[in-house]
Amino acid sequence: MRILGFICLLLTLSGCSSLLFYPEPGQLFTPEKAKLEFRDVTLTTADDVRLHGWWLPAKTGVEVKGTVLHLHGNGGNLPMHLGGSWWLPKQGYQVLLVDYRGYGLSEGEPSLPAIYQDIDAAFKWLDQAPEVRGKPLILLGQSLGGSMAVHYLVQHPERQKQLKAVVLDGVPASYRSVGRFALSNSWLFWPFQVPLSWLVPDGDSAIHSMAQLNGVPKLIYHSIDDPIVPLSNGIRLYQAAPPPRVLQLTRGGHVQTFADPVWRKVMLRYLDDPQHFNGLRRLGETPNYPAAPNSEDEPPESPQ
Repeated sequence: MRILGFICLLLTLSGCSSLLFYPEPGQLFTPEKAKLEFRDVTLTTADDVRLHGWWLPAKTGVEVKGTVLHLHGNGGNLPMHLGGSWWLPKQGYQVLLVDYRGYGLSEGEPSLPAIYQDIDAAFKWLDQAPEVRGKPLILLGQSLGGSMAVHYLVQHPERQKQLKAVVLDGVPASYRSVGRFALSNSWLFWPFQVPLSWLVPDGDSAIHSMAQLNGVPKLIYHSIDDPIVPLSNGIRLYQAAPPPRVLQLTRGGHVQTFADPVWRKVMLRYLDDPQHFNGLRRLGETPNYPAAPNSEDEPPESPQ
């Protein structure tokens, strides 16, 4: 979330949800620049908006373990969010990344609730993709993408049953609380942070839906250093989430989680067994995934 954007949002009329979104048109580069195999895909929404996406197949010669639907945050476009999932094809996970309406090469203008049709179009594309059938499906939602995913999945509980797991990264629990936090960091708006924050449309915030996200395991990443969406958001979402759930604290900036190979490894181990994986015992330690029955193997040592 951009602080300036939230300040602008707070100064507008309540309910102007389009100001939650900061799309960038065009396409700076493709996954080919990162030496990734990919193909462009086109999705059509229920209201006839054409969306652009990338399909990243699993690396040749690697067993396909599943498919990840990657929903990115509120700024930029696909090239700016490739860092969240570029590493998955090498590990056997094929990926669908989609630019919402108004982002990148996609048509239209982003707003709520229309943008939920974009998520629905992504699911329907996956329903028809032959390479997805019979493989586990995982949803990765970063920042605003995760918040919208929680709301969408509660409105479409049948989709929860399709998912092996939901992974959330730096997700705002409440648009209003993040707006208040942004105002608190500005000397100009600090005195008005509480009354102005009530102008933020908050009905679709993830905290209002999380308790009903009961059909799928959840891994919630949140950085204790996040300067945009404070750690309290991740804690609130974890507290509201029905089990099975894991809160994994990380370090670093907003949605920079997968720049660190430790947190990539955590997600991979989690996806091996989402029903039982319990995260790290201490912040910065390598994953403590369960040893095999009757095994005397010790957990891996902490990285130096």
